[in-house]
Amino acid sequence: MAWKTLDDIDLDGKTVLIRVDINVPVEDGQVTDDTRIRRIVPTVHEVLDRGGKAVLMAHFGRPKGQVIPEMSLEQIVPAVEKCLARNVHFIDGNYGARLRDLEHGSIALLENLRFNPGEEKNDGAFAERLASLGDIYVNDAFSAAHRAHASTEAIARLLPSCAGRLMQAELSALESALGAPKRPVVAVVGGAKVSTKLELLANLVEKTDHLVIGGGMANTFLVAQGIDVGKSLAEHDMTDTASEIIAKAAKVNCTIHLPVDVVVAREFKAGAENETVAADACPADAMILDAGPKTVDNLEAVFDACQTLIWNGPLGAFEIPPFDIATNAAAAKAVEQTKAGNLISVAGGGDTVAALNVSGAADDFTYISTAGGAFLEWMEGKTLPGVAALDG
Repeated sequence: MAWKTLDDIDLDGKTVLIRVDINVPVEDGQVTDDTRIRRIVPTVHEVLDRGGKAVLMAHFGRPKGQVIPEMSLEQIVPAVEKCLARNVHFIDGNYGARLRDLEHGSIALLENLRFNPGEEKNDGAFAERLASLGDIYVNDAFSAAHRAHASTEAIARLLPSCAGRLMQAELSALESALGAPKRPVVAVVGGAKVSTKLELLANLVEKTDHLVIGGGMANTFLVAQGIDVGKSLAEHDMTDTASEIIAKAAKVNCTIHLPVDVVVAREFKAGAENETVAADACPADAMILDAGPKTVDNLEAVFDACQTLIWNGPLGAFEIPPFDIATNAAAAKAVEQTKAGNLISVAGGGDTVAALNVSGAADDFTYISTAGGAFLEWMEGKTLPGVAALDG
């Protein structure tokens, strides 16, 4: 897919509408994690440096077309100003009149787009209203690109459009991981349920050389092979599906890796008494909470043999020590190979980012996506409306 970037657009003297994702966590009126705000800084600064006026458009929460004061973007203006090191004009109500008064080199932030029911309906009239505010449209919100909304899809067809620097980095990283990757490719997929990642697994089996399955999902695959997993989390009604995925992998020469040993406990709590057993030897009264050391050794050998890694989901109950050991060890190996220049490592998804942050590995992956649903849908092979609208 060919999509334009800021390099292809003249910004001098232009009002640039930038769709961003600054849907950040707020407690007691204070932003508790400004990661998403910091990631938009390069695009906003470039627009200003090249003579443009930056108008930020974003959503916050799920007001469902209603004006809910607690979901106003006004409360995060101080955090946005701090990250951008510039004054930010908050604009509520009459967009056009307020924007005309702003000089070039200024930054404006529009009120929560989802206060208008036309946003989530991808309403043409609302998109035209937004488009009338500027000369150029820049999408820097890959995390919202899987939604066909007025500010992500319809507006891109009304103005000269391009990807911002964050969107560009995200698309380039994902293209290098799944579009035209260096092979062999290994995907690590963890998490609780097979049922939530069926399309993902089906697509990865065809796109990768090795598929590592961890977390509660792995238990379902073990059950499909006739293994008793005791009281472990497993979707017993999904075993036929797991068997089909295994069979499909064999046909397309994708090697599936399941735990060969596991860490089990009788209680799901930090510091719980635990033991390591073979994957087929889980006691009837215990539950599998992590992959064992032999499994980690096998996984490290796979990483050594591959050139591209895609990671979505932890290998165990990483939130509760000591059941974070396998995830941390595998992440450390991925970092080692990445730093050595032997591996392109791309990871994404909420639990994944949290787990890699806990392990201290996140900063040393080639790319970490904070996009969540959009990252998953891309991995599933779906066309994202917000990306497709930039095609050309």
